[in-house]
Amino acid sequence: MHFSDRLGNAIQEKNNPTVMGLDPKLDYIPQHIRDCAQKDAMNPFHAAADSIITFNCALINAVADIVPAVKPQLAYYEWFGLEGLRAFDTTCRYAKEKGLLVIADGKRNDIGSTAEAYSGAYLGETDLENGKSTVFNTDALTVNAYLGEDGIKPFLKDCDVYEKGIFILVKTSNPSSGQLQDMPLADGRKVYEAMADLVKDWGAERCGQNGYNSVGAVVGATYPVQLAEMRERMPNTWILVPGYGAQGGKAADVALAFDAKGLGALVNASRSLMCAWQKADRYAGYSEADFALAARNEAIRMRDEINEALQKR
Repeated sequence: MHFSDRLGNAIQEKNNPTVMGLDPKLDYIPQHIRDCAQKDAMNPFHAAADSIITFNCALINAVADIVPAVKPQLAYYEWFGLEGLRAFDTTCRYAKEKGLLVIADGKRNDIGSTAEAYSGAYLGETDLENGKSTVFNTDALTVNAYLGEDGIKPFLKDCDVYEKGIFILVKTSNPSSGQLQDMPLADGRKVYEAMADLVKDWGAERCGQNGYNSVGAVVGATYPVQLAEMRERMPNTWILVPGYGAQGGKAADVALAFDAKGLGALVNASRSLMCAWQKADRYAGYSEADFALAARNEAIRMRDEINEALQKR
């Protein structure tokens, strides 16, 4: 099935346009999990990876019936070397076993041949001596398109062949994004507006039955004015919205990313879900053993808060 239709169906089935980010640091993980992992570990990296796997799988179990997708951030796994990539792979496989879509947050890109290798690793296949094989087999990948079209074509090709998706950085949620992305161009557009127009063009012939295409955009919740502008500028583009929760984005802000029918956007929260058990103000009665329950309750609260904001529009 076309990526856009799979994503749209998953969101509608769970009445929830949110994704749980899985960006693990060791101090996010309860101490009892880390202690247990160290007992049989071959080295500290092995222990860290086992801790992450246990933590992630418990979180996935807790929210699999609530959220349609997870978004592991590759940097947090590469940080732990080969063992970290083992944790990433195990996490992705487990999430897919639980029926969730997996968006690999890698912000990958390079010149054409290198972009082809990146795309093959996460969206397509790898050439081997006796044929081809999948590596990570994620459903979508975040991509940095600021190298231009030749660095995007390999990703577009694999989206078409393997029915996968990409989310291209347009207006990111970080405070200094405007240093480059808000710069004016000779034709009067800003850089992020020009990127949005390219995203729209790249996705124009890649629409699913729900009217949205497999080439999405990343637009941060921390810039609600631009978020509303991008929804209008890219009417058939899925918008992945980071910045909700810990970064300061509110439900009323992210609601601007959706169309009139309440479709077209996927809102990410990472720390606010993963570390919900550490929130003394909201989960004061929870112990570290209740980390997964706290994440579940926070995921439900997030879902309901965003749906309420959409109903008020």
